Amino acid sequence: MASVDLSEIYRGYIACLNKQDWSNLGKFVHEDVHYNDAYIGLSGYRQMLEGDFRAIPDLHFDITLLICEPPRVASRLQFDCRPTGMLFGMAVNGRRVQFAENVFYEFLDGRIRNVWSVIDKAAIAAQL
Repeated sequence: MASVDLSEIYRGYIACLNKQDWSNLGKFVHEDVHYNDAYIGLSGYRQMLEGDFRAIPDLHFDITLLICEPPRVASRLQFDCRPTGMLFGMAVNGRRVQFAENVFYEFLDGRIRNVWSVIDKAAIAAQL
């Protein structure tokens, strides 16, 4: 799979998340997906994302850096949002916060099979 293909697939995945188009998530995410080395499967991955949108109603994934080296993608995502209550153990309670996520993906058969994510929680804490 070429890096151009992975870039297009990844951008489609991010668009799917931003639209909360959960019925099409399986087009981008493998049934046997792992998140930070833990097996959660597609249904667990979907539940995690749905929970993120419940906690952050204005959640929007903004790609600021994208590097493709098949079968892997590295991305830096930027967030500018107002979580409703607690976020990563911090009482945000509707205040605007900006933070980044550095995430690596590994693809299998054109879908995301492994995800390794690090969220800049220190940036959130500094704004509170």
